[in-house]
Amino acid sequence: MKSMTGFGKETFLNDTYQIDVEIKSVNQRFLDIQLRMPKEVNPHEMAIRQLMKETLQRGRIEAYINIKQTGSGNKEVLIHWDLIHQLLGEVRQELTANYPQAEFDPAQNINQLLNNSDYVEVTEKQEADETFGLLILESVKKAVERIDASRLQEGRKIQQVLTVYSQDFTDLVNELTGFVEIYEKDYQEKFEARLNDWLGGQVDETRLLTEMAILLEKGDIHEELDRLVIHVDKLQELLIQSEPVGRELDFLIQEMNREVNTIGSKSSSIEIKNIVVQMKTILEKIREQIQNVE
Repeated sequence: MKSMTGFGKETFLNDTYQIDVEIKSVNQRFLDIQLRMPKEVNPHEMAIRQLMKETLQRGRIEAYINIKQTGSGNKEVLIHWDLIHQLLGEVRQELTANYPQAEFDPAQNINQLLNNSDYVEVTEKQEADETFGLLILESVKKAVERIDASRLQEGRKIQQVLTVYSQDFTDLVNELTGFVEIYEKDYQEKFEARLNDWLGGQVDETRLLTEMAILLEKGDIHEELDRLVIHVDKLQELLIQSEPVGRELDFLIQEMNREVNTIGSKSSSIEIKNIVVQMKTILEKIREQIQNVE
């Protein structure tokens, strides 16, 4: 069992650049991957998403990928020669036409233009080779492994809590089953005694049994108890599964809650209703916990 809450981080560093990957996740009904990364990583987006999907199956995933240059080896000079040629050509043409005696030194003008950022830029090299892509994916993979370990650790804590709740619920089912048997026998004796008091002992045994059967059938909760036993067994089975069980757990708790509500509506006994309240309280606690189960 895994939680949908977790965090993972990986940092890769060499003489050229530093790659930082941070991934965090919270509960979500489906898998929702949100990527925040620089444009040079865009060609690898599909591979990154596929890598995450192989491990993280539910939850809102927010991944942050940052690339930082660590040396001057990634600097490159970009000279806009087309603009320089255009500028010098127009200047030469203008001087020749209007100032034929003026001296024109292209080299001197070029030196001045090289100090102008409109004509010369120092930029970061765009790493787009295969090695860069492999390093990105490897960094993401390690971050995913760390968040997966985090989600597994958190899932074990949830599993421990759910195991306790499951046992508490089982104890209540057993208590209710034992009480119902005593309650039905006691109810039958009291019902028969009241009829004897009202009718002076002149009771038709066949009619008495028929009326008793009708009353008991209306309040019969044995079928609901049997289904609850089955559901509890299924719950305990799911709690030890390694694959994602969050959706199945959610559906199972809905079914268990439906059976408990039916028991409450059929029963008039204060003792039974008190047990029903305790059952519903435990199911609500379980439901809150499984909202975060993958």
